[in-house]
Amino acid sequence: MLSVHNGEEHYALSNLIDEKALVKAMSRGHFMNSVVMIEVGGSPTRTLPKDVQFHPVNDRPIHVDFLRIAEHATVTVGVPIRFINEEASPGLKRGGVLNSVRHELDLVCDASEMPEQIEIDLAGLEIGDSIHISHVTLPEGTTSAITDRDFTIATIVAPSGVKSEAADAAADAADAAAAEPAAGEVPLVGEEEAGEAQE
Repeated sequence: MLSVHNGEEHYALSNLIDEKALVKAMSRGHFMNSVVMIEVGGSPTRTLPKDVQFHPVNDRPIHVDFLRIAEHATVTVGVPIRFINEEASPGLKRGGVLNSVRHELDLVCDASEMPEQIEIDLAGLEIGDSIHISHVTLPEGTTSAITDRDFTIATIVAPSGVKSEAADAAADAADAAAAEPAAGEVPLVGEEEAGEAQE
């Protein structure tokens, strides 16, 4: 059994929640951005999970913090990202790798209309392309909690083998350029060649 307390009021509730029920809810995903109804004083209370503490040895959940919210309260939640249409990305088809900088977005939304996930379309993206928050279509009434910059969510990068080949080619080109005499320069003649020239 797990102790529960209301994160908004900062006091311990006398009721306990079933560990199996909690683990089951967490295994479905989206637990941290789901409304959870908890009975407080005999009446149902709308809450939002804020934090889960786990046992350091066996990883079993031992404590949960909930925040009591009104039905249409404005809340900030972390919403998972799901990338779609990978097969329609020319960059990925050519061997590019999706480098995900963020796995979820901090969004501000109505507590009764929290999105379970945000889908980001990869169709048409090439190697070197980046996806920023400005490229993402958020649900109506939902905004990013980060507003001071157009942050990067993911990039499509060249596979390491291609990077290595490109770096080697660039190094070879630099060596070749260094070995060639500059315009107007006369190549040095070796001693043997100089002697032959005098004869």
